[in-house]
Amino acid sequence: MTGHTSNPESQRRVVVAGGGPAAHRFADAMHTRGLEGWHVTVLTEEAHLPYDRVTLSKALIEVDHDLTLGDMSMWEHDALDLRTGERVVKINAAAKSVETAAGNSYEYDALVVATGSDAAPLPFPGGELAHVYRTLEDVWAINEAITRLTKKLGRKVKTVTIGGGLLGLEAAAGTMELGAHATVINGSPWLMNAQLDEGAGQALGRLVKDKGLEVLTGTYPSEVLTDDDGQVTGVLMADGRIIDADIVIAAIGVRPRDELFRAAEGEEQVFTLGQRGGVVISDSCATTVPGIFAIGEVANFGGMCLGLVAPANTMAEIVADRLHGGHATFPGFDTATKLKLSGVDVASFGDAFATTKHALEIVYADPARGVYQKIVTTDDAKTLLGGIFVGDATPYMSLRPLLGRKLPAEPGAYLTAAGSTDAPDTELPDDAILCSCNNIPAGTIREAINACGACDGNTPVQELGELKTCTRAGTQCGSCVPMLKKLLETELSKSGIEVSKALCEHFSLSRQELFDAIRVLELDSFEDILATYGTGAGCDICKPTIASILASQHSAYVLDAGRGTLQDTNDRALANMQKDGTYSVVPRIPGGEITPHGLGIIAAVAQ
Repeated sequence: MTGHTSNPESQRRVVVAGGGPAAHRFADAMHTRGLEGWHVTVLTEEAHLPYDRVTLSKALIEVDHDLTLGDMSMWEHDALDLRTGERVVKINAAAKSVETAAGNSYEYDALVVATGSDAAPLPFPGGELAHVYRTLEDVWAINEAITRLTKKLGRKVKTVTIGGGLLGLEAAAGTMELGAHATVINGSPWLMNAQLDEGAGQALGRLVKDKGLEVLTGTYPSEVLTDDDGQVTGVLMADGRIIDADIVIAAIGVRPRDELFRAAEGEEQVFTLGQRGGVVISDSCATTVPGIFAIGEVANFGGMCLGLVAPANTMAEIVADRLHGGHATFPGFDTATKLKLSGVDVASFGDAFATTKHALEIVYADPARGVYQKIVTTDDAKTLLGGIFVGDATPYMSLRPLLGRKLPAEPGAYLTAAGSTDAPDTELPDDAILCSCNNIPAGTIREAINACGACDGNTPVQELGELKTCTRAGTQCGSCVPMLKKLLETELSKSGIEVSKALCEHFSLSRQELFDAIRVLELDSFEDILATYGTGAGCDICKPTIASILASQHSAYVLDAGRGTLQDTNDRALANMQKDGTYSVVPRIPGGEITPHGLGIIAAVAQ
């Protein structure tokens, strides 16, 4: 339990049921707008501070990885009271109070329900034995099971993930990083069928198979099999096949946790529920009962509930704005999705399936390379409606903020995989949303960079880390960070300020400068390099870069002495096991520099 319990009668009481990302964003939005005259109580059933579910895979691989959202000092505010281990079980709308499983009662003037969703259970025998992938406890349990069974069985653990969507692929990739042999079963003929069309799905399937993930599509499981001791042994398929498994993970979808609203049936004031679950909200995020709002995955808008961070954040901001006397409205769901799975880029946004009348699809596909790029426009090829990118998602960064706008160039110029060399250097309009997670337009970024009131002080923002802190852009899923960095450099150049060549926000030196410094000082560990030249804990940019520099300067094995954790997933394994028992090996070229002698060695090894 954190926070304070003071609650003067003069303050308006807001109770939040739920403690996930949506609840955290609402508390943060209230805090940012000012809490004078307010008292906000957040009731979460989990034992943790609100954490980032988008990066849950990091806690699967490294159980002590901290996913806590935002600055913990926010909860020290007198008007913010976070209570962990408090699950709301009943809403008393007439009395304006909620009851918790612990027997406590909390009165409110406004109630915000952010209970999220649960993983859908497997609807066949043995389904209750499957792990799910929703909370910290869930991923910790998977990690523990893999570790324990690996020691017990003395071999690679076999995991089967049922569901080939975003969460299913993320879970399967995580188990592979823990050393398991992973299989994904998906009923649709291709992976991520909710976000990708067939061409993209087939390209993704080819890429993940090359990474060592076994994929079974167009087939359904019918039972989880066990031995006499109750240990999972496999999955029985509808066609009679048995897929060996030591651990089964269910990722077939989610269902809104709307039990609080369903329990209110029969009372004088009832809530309107969606046909597929969730409580129906208006564009102000209000339910049919005055004073009660719903945000995040439990909220049904336009007949749909969606488990993405961007709309949940938008809903939280709207409710905070409304409580402060504003008139913000929810524009609808932003379904843009970007995933980096074991080094495979996948992105989908807008009308990806070209359902708009007379929509035009501009497609480049190279099945052999596992590359698929599609841009959807109006029939005159001028206005961007959506897109899908697999294998090479470079255009997504420039195109995503231009959704619904006229393209600066013809669509084919953006198909980088097709060899386009004249892709336009897009100047984003001020009202174009650069960071969809936090709904930050390009104009806000420009104001921050040019010190026009977005941040305290009168000096321009010149560092990427400072810009992220100031505007919140790039602080959640991170997919907009390359575009954010590009905008920062462009604006600084316009102002006549020398653009930083920093490797990332943790190292102010460029890669070449860092290479030379490490060589001169003969540094041989990431920790020493970070202590000497960097700050923070490092990131996905600097860690692999330093691993490459160390590999090119030292003859020591690249995975020894703690260097393995610096590598990209595929570099950690150094090889992928194929179905026939052979290995595919990607020769490691230190620093990307090859010599005739080195080529000769590779040829000799191959022979």
